[in-house]
Amino acid sequence: MEFGRVDRWRLPTAIKILIAGGFGAGKTTMVGAVSETRPLRTEEALTHVGTHVDDLSGVERKLTTTVAMDFGRITIRDDYMLYLFGTPGQERFWFVWDELAMGALGAVVLADTRRLADCFPAVDYFEKRAQPFIIALNCFDGTRPFTVGEVRQAIGLEPDVPIVLCDARRRDSGRQVLITLVEHAMNRGVAPVGTMS
Repeated sequence: MEFGRVDRWRLPTAIKILIAGGFGAGKTTMVGAVSETRPLRTEEALTHVGTHVDDLSGVERKLTTTVAMDFGRITIRDDYMLYLFGTPGQERFWFVWDELAMGALGAVVLADTRRLADCFPAVDYFEKRAQPFIIALNCFDGTRPFTVGEVRQAIGLEPDVPIVLCDARRRDSGRQVLITLVEHAMNRGVAPVGTMS
């Protein structure tokens, strides 16, 4: 490579995706499962002090919570980098969502079938922003499976918003969710905001 010949360098296009949803839905787990690098996590321990604030019904074994964001990365060929930002689930941390959502191609709203209503605020948020999103039902072991139709009706989703089943612990499942989101955003005419060049 000749110095001064920078025109041959091609930096990758950055594609930003949010992983959102309610408290304990599996956002941190999904980012960690699909990221090719060790994810950045901003988790803190849940303590008895927060028991009156955080509803642990259905997620009693949860020991930590995200207080700012999770961050992971996936390389798609040499010309695309997918950056994943997991949002905090509790209402008291929602003030960071606007910053995280800026420039995002779209969002995965991860829904816990044990606590489906917890995903409603994330759905409302992305609908108000007119930002592409999909619903990913995180099918935990031993939970009652809902049909896609039941979930669509419960959430009040438009027919064009995809709903997919997933296991946030599995890389292949998480990647399929991300592919569904990117395809959905492209079908709506949304393209990556910019490049890193």
